[in-house]
Amino acid sequence: MKKLGTAILLLLIAPSAVVAADGTTAGELIVDPPTLMALGFAWRIEGDDNRNAGVTIGYRKKGETQWSRGLDLLRLQNEETFLRGSLDYTAPNMFAGSLFDLEADTEYEVRLRLQDPEGVSGEAEKNVAVRTRAEPKPASGGRVFHVYPPGYEGHREEPSFSGLLEAYYMASLGGDWSRASPPRVRPGDVINVHAGVYLSKHDHYSHEINSGFTTCCGTPWDGTYYLTQDGTEELPIAIVAAGDGEVIFDGDGNTVLFNLMGAQYHYFEGITFRNTDTAIEAGMKGIAGTKGLTVKHCRFNSVGTAVHSDWSGSSGFYIADNDMLGREDLNYVFTWFAIEPWSSRPDFAERAKMKSFYAVSIYGQGHVIAYNRVRGFHDGIDHATYGMPDDWPDTPPDRLPVAIDIYNNDVSVVHDNCFEADGSVRNVRVLRNRCFNAPLGAMSPQPVLGGPVYFIRNVVYNAWWGPVKVHGEPSGVYYLNNTYVGEFRQLTPMSNLHLRNNLLLGQGTTPRILSVDTFTNYSSSDYNGFRPNPESEEAFAWNSPPFEEVRNFYPERRDPERNAAVALTQRVFPTLEAYAEATGQDLHSRLVDYDIFVNAPKPDFNDPTRVVSVDSVDLRLRENMAAIDAGIELPNITDGFRGSAPDLGAYEFGLPLPHYGPRPK
Repeated sequence: MKKLGTAILLLLIAPSAVVAADGTTAGELIVDPPTLMALGFAWRIEGDDNRNAGVTIGYRKKGETQWSRGLDLLRLQNEETFLRGSLDYTAPNMFAGSLFDLEADTEYEVRLRLQDPEGVSGEAEKNVAVRTRAEPKPASGGRVFHVYPPGYEGHREEPSFSGLLEAYYMASLGGDWSRASPPRVRPGDVINVHAGVYLSKHDHYSHEINSGFTTCCGTPWDGTYYLTQDGTEELPIAIVAAGDGEVIFDGDGNTVLFNLMGAQYHYFEGITFRNTDTAIEAGMKGIAGTKGLTVKHCRFNSVGTAVHSDWSGSSGFYIADNDMLGREDLNYVFTWFAIEPWSSRPDFAERAKMKSFYAVSIYGQGHVIAYNRVRGFHDGIDHATYGMPDDWPDTPPDRLPVAIDIYNNDVSVVHDNCFEADGSVRNVRVLRNRCFNAPLGAMSPQPVLGGPVYFIRNVVYNAWWGPVKVHGEPSGVYYLNNTYVGEFRQLTPMSNLHLRNNLLLGQGTTPRILSVDTFTNYSSSDYNGFRPNPESEEAFAWNSPPFEEVRNFYPERRDPERNAAVALTQRVFPTLEAYAEATGQDLHSRLVDYDIFVNAPKPDFNDPTRVVSVDSVDLRLRENMAAIDAGIELPNITDGFRGSAPDLGAYEFGLPLPHYGPRPK
């Protein structure tokens, strides 16, 4: 009888245990570091096994009464990312998401509401006040130093110095003595650098100003400026052009021109960096790095890398309005990778040699990379492919790569990708960028660890592989209102993927216009415009676990002995209609063609090396075409649309085009 009573008791409590797992318990709300125009949030939960909970988000400026709605937070549910030898990541059980296009230096009230039909335990509404960042500027009221080039004989503003290091340190001593002097500068100081060429001869022992065999600049024999003093967020150490002509720091072909790995909160404006492998080295993984680096309205000419840091403690960079020119030939679209149609060319071996790596590569949190022009690099603007976050799953909060904005950049003629969100965790916003002439996948999430990462209102043209490159099993990726000329294809499956309001136009480099491999049957796609390749018999593919499974990450893929291929169910269709009916995806999507654009013909890859000028293509929509009013309203994404519904693609008909590249000062 005792055993029977126990069995009855277990039967009675079992249903409530199931309900408890389907219900949601609210946990910690995390506010990611604010940027100038965005706020990011992550809300940990327990339960919601049936994935029917949701989080809405509203926002308003402090003092206003009217609430605006943001895009609902993305549901993360332990999605797996695995790459043997590099990655073994399981996403938390949480919601995460961002608000976009806010005003800088402004306080916002944000209201998040967690709802679940099975009930919510704990605090179901969170209200927080968060201030967006202000654009970094030199401090006012600090000391001002004036730097002149060697041999300058004109009028000097005082206090004046010959060469940057003579102002930065108490003396400018080359060779063995280059690191002997303590810093002169302190937080809030401004160093005005006057017009001239500051040439560091990297193969000479001494660089003393008055040396008989060199002319500049107090650097050690490697010609590197090692800056080691700390500023603060409010009081950066500013190195700015004085405004009397171009200021050029020339590395004479050295390895690193400026090393800031031991200095915090430095600010550069109006400077030209040239003739060096790395113009600004700001951090190395596992070693050291800087915070609060600002680089504004600068020029980079003939550099291997403009700005680099893959130190996990990096935060708060602001890299904006710069012109970055690498060493790759701007007259050819070429790639380093031995793939047709390039590898059979007689000039492949020579042209595939890498002369420049990336314009910008960073890791960390709270970074802004905006309004830059990038040309002639292997990659354009990257989040570093770092691997697992430090000490995961016990990563310190300030070492997580979150809350990064990449917007309004203009990238052309790269060997690989224009933009990479690789190795990031959540709330990375890649929006309103332009990418032309990128052979191997214009925009890369390889991988994203949980997400969300947002690709919003970007345009891609003359990208042979296509607009995306998916590798490393990313999860939590949005593609919203992009104009992508090229086919959507993947190298590995991904999870928790969502496409809305995009234009995808086939260019004939692969048969399928949309080919999705996903571990999760809650990935989704709808309200898109497709131009299938006319000759293709397999225009669409949606490959996932059997539909009766919510998800399946196939544990055998982790077994090196089995080395099993992922057993996704293959579903390939010749038409949009057949694909939509069989999968339930893209039920509201439609067919389009190149005539929807003002002037954008199908790219011609008879010569895959051909560079297309950005001024020769106009991707704006023509009136009354199929892409007009064909989208779905997305809060905080399509606000201000004209007509009965948002248009497909990056450009809403009748609205001004975004500004790409550096803005006027």
